[in-house]
Amino acid sequence: MSKADEIFQRRMNRHHDELRWLYMELYQNGDMFAELCETMHEYYKKRRQQLKNRDERREENPGWFKKNDMLGMMMYIDNFAGNLNGVKEKLPYLRSANVNCIHLMPFLDSPKGRSDGGYAVADFRRVKPELGTMEDLADLADACHKKDMNLCMDFVMNHTSEDHDWAVRARQGDGEYMSRYFFYDNYDIPGKYEETVPQVFPTTAPGNFTWLPDAGRYVLTTFYPYQWDLNYKNSRVFNEMMYNFLFLANQGIDIIRIDAVPYIWKELGTSCRNLPKVHTIVRMMRMIGEIVCPSVLLLGEVVMEPEKVVPYFGTVEKPECHMLYNVTTMATTWNCVATRDIRLLKKQMDIVNALPKEYTFLNYLRCHDDIGWGLDYPTLQQWGMQEVPHKRFLNDYFTGRTGSVSRGELYNDDPVTQDARFCGTTASMCGVESALDVHDPARLEEAVRMDLMLHAYMLTQSGIPMLYSGDEIGQLNDYSYKEDPDKAPDSRYVHRGAFCWELAENRGDTDSVQGRIFQGLNKLEKIRKREKIFEASADTYTYDVHDDSILCIMREKDGEKFFGIFNFSDQERTAWMQEDGAFVNLLTGEEIVVKDILMPAHDFCWIKNM
Repeated sequence: MSKADEIFQRRMNRHHDELRWLYMELYQNGDMFAELCETMHEYYKKRRQQLKNRDERREENPGWFKKNDMLGMMMYIDNFAGNLNGVKEKLPYLRSANVNCIHLMPFLDSPKGRSDGGYAVADFRRVKPELGTMEDLADLADACHKKDMNLCMDFVMNHTSEDHDWAVRARQGDGEYMSRYFFYDNYDIPGKYEETVPQVFPTTAPGNFTWLPDAGRYVLTTFYPYQWDLNYKNSRVFNEMMYNFLFLANQGIDIIRIDAVPYIWKELGTSCRNLPKVHTIVRMMRMIGEIVCPSVLLLGEVVMEPEKVVPYFGTVEKPECHMLYNVTTMATTWNCVATRDIRLLKKQMDIVNALPKEYTFLNYLRCHDDIGWGLDYPTLQQWGMQEVPHKRFLNDYFTGRTGSVSRGELYNDDPVTQDARFCGTTASMCGVESALDVHDPARLEEAVRMDLMLHAYMLTQSGIPMLYSGDEIGQLNDYSYKEDPDKAPDSRYVHRGAFCWELAENRGDTDSVQGRIFQGLNKLEKIRKREKIFEASADTYTYDVHDDSILCIMREKDGEKFFGIFNFSDQERTAWMQEDGAFVNLLTGEEIVVKDILMPAHDFCWIKNM
């Protein structure tokens, strides 16, 4: 047996019994399990030697991704640099922004006009031709690895495009492929599903089923009519999707983002969300990765409150996802901006900070998607805030209807429920756009300060910070999407505009908005990387400064004590606190007395004991 085969066999032996037990529990099919194991070995043998070397190094250091130098950035390839080769040419720029994890938004082949931003995949093994090829993807991954950077991509497991080969054959009546989806020749069973399954997009895509006149059948489509849900009760679906996962990992991808993971398993009479067998599938996926490509991480997209998110980490003994999004904190952060009240955020951060340090969250202010106001309304109700009027207040605030500084657009505005989500770039939400519109230098100064304050707050949290491309230069909303008929119905494109390289040229000029934000972030990121107080092992708490507009985060490690103080008010406030000993302002290097600190509007400070 070769050394390579010995390594594979060692990993397989570690996981085989549990993997087989879970697989047989789900599918009762020993032949399909044997096929899975044989094909895993084939993908292992096809894995490039430099990737196998990377696997071995990271097996020895399994917590490599928890270091405080990690900084991610999400981007659309075409918006950022045209194509994959363009991204490769721009790696020096990304390194100058301290980015070492690049999350490429969906780039696999999908039909124009029916792609849902690339989440309707027609071919899991083909890049959109206008973006490049699989060879270009592997070249980009190699270039990233040479610069000690990581590459992340979306793996859309829940559904395929109706243009996928399986769907095309299923529509033609091929029973083998119909069994890979959920087909019904009348509305009896779909109607029963609709009784318990919530709608994802009640305005733009009502219902969970689509009638196919040419096929004479209904098909399950949780998201959009052109995205057909896969049937994971079929072992062929699971096996083939795992082969796609391993194929993509073998291109050099370091982080696989599992899209819409809570939706993967369907059961009649349930909400078809967060069902126990979802965890069986993710646990098997984790083990398959650890056997074939153990350097590859799983990032779960679970847009739920903390108590529903945490189970997707699995347990310390039987882990599932390596990382999860800190979704609730993101939405609550913007609630604080509008209300100038940090109480709900403080409560939620206390919950997250009490979780085991083994759990790694990905923290962000904005992403490619809308902001849904899935807040803790029972708590807000105790403080006199009712759900429907509060959502209306938030949307009015961020669209600027109440005279606020924010600018943006609503998404899925439902006149019946009066519910809507919100879209906009970080800078536009902070008031940079409106200040530039009225040529008000004082307003612009405060908007830039708020933008940096929010990023500093994000960088203070435990976990991995993730920027959205353009936020590092304060990019504004792009309303040109309305001129494109394929994009005009989807207001999320307002914050998905093309990266403005002309404005990026100003990043060294601190008299410009771009320079102030880029250089301000650069300074914060370097401090975070340098100071061990930001390591994942540090204890993290909120600290009461007796003002509901000021959030204070305290971190402690090896005798070091750090305070991040963030004023969410548009007025000067005082952080009422007193700490003995000498402290230093990490941004200025000046000594500071930690006693009743005066905080300008939307300002922050980072201080540490000396």
